[in-house]
Amino acid sequence: MKYIIDKQMNAAIAADIFPGASLLVSNQYQIVHYEQYGLTQIAGTPVDQTTIFDLASLTKPLATSLSILHMVQSGLIKLDQNISTIFRELVASDKKNITIHQLLCHQSGLPAHRPYFESLLKKPPQNRSNALLKLIFEEPLIDRPGFKTEYSDLGFMVLDAIIKGVTGYRLDTYVFKNIYNPLGLSAPYFIDLYDKPEIEKEKFAATENCPWRKKNLIAEVHDDNAHVLGGVCGHAGLFGTALDVYRLLAILLGIYHDHPQQKNAQAIIHRKWLRTFFKVPGDGKRPLGFDIPTPQKSSSGNFFSSNSIGHLGFTGTSFWMDLDRAIIIILLTNRVHPNRNNTKIRSFRPQIHDIIMQNLIR
Repeated sequence: MKYIIDKQMNAAIAADIFPGASLLVSNQYQIVHYEQYGLTQIAGTPVDQTTIFDLASLTKPLATSLSILHMVQSGLIKLDQNISTIFRELVASDKKNITIHQLLCHQSGLPAHRPYFESLLKKPPQNRSNALLKLIFEEPLIDRPGFKTEYSDLGFMVLDAIIKGVTGYRLDTYVFKNIYNPLGLSAPYFIDLYDKPEIEKEKFAATENCPWRKKNLIAEVHDDNAHVLGGVCGHAGLFGTALDVYRLLAILLGIYHDHPQQKNAQAIIHRKWLRTFFKVPGDGKRPLGFDIPTPQKSSSGNFFSSNSIGHLGFTGTSFWMDLDRAIIIILLTNRVHPNRNNTKIRSFRPQIHDIIMQNLIR
């Protein structure tokens, strides 16, 4: 298997699909392939096992959704709770009946994306979170809540505000205090741009040469809206290695299967609620905070079972987890380097997943 995977990955580098990548494959809780390819940036250093990638929208399932899960199981909120019970300014608005459940499975009626950073840049950093929420609440809905599935960054920005509004903790603090640290994890993690941490930039894969920031982005969140909020947001902001992502996913998989090694983890994330979040509701198309393979056109290819979950990140990151077969594939790349116009990964992702799965399940 290694030869054919390495051949395909190196061909992808040569075809400029991405400058660098880290690929991890596990089968039945055993890592069977963990290799790195290419460079951290054009004319950069080779990607290795310590190379950290901007995980982009993997933040949604791995930080925001898990935090909401923990809050639900702790009795702090309910899935069917209207967000107007938290944000009283919505009581008389068209958004009053949006539920936390609808935000998680992208049925809130909110649009997919808005370039809010353009107006938020004009405001002092300390005022931007409140200003963002106001902009979202003033945004016209594109559909009635619960009527249509529309993948939405805005919905996860609202979930981020719910975490802080209900618990008093910012997302990064909440997820580390209540989930990552109790599970024995120190990563993935957020980089707080307001805190100006000392960063060893040589350990990071570069993302885009940003046209408005006028620089090559390294160890700085790529997403524009997340950037103006300081790098910690519900829809983007996590950084980590492929192994960091795997360690978290392997714990979740173990909880799902009631694996003996994860008995202690089930005190942190209850199996009942994890299975609820992994399942597509009867009237929906996506699980709660995660994604599932789309028949015939999934980035996961053609061989993941129907009982699989995963997610993509705009920077070129992804994970897919076959819950029936206990297979995990994590592909981290910096396909947006040097710019986001490179979309070649769309055809490559399903091909590499098919090659891997055919070797694992034959």
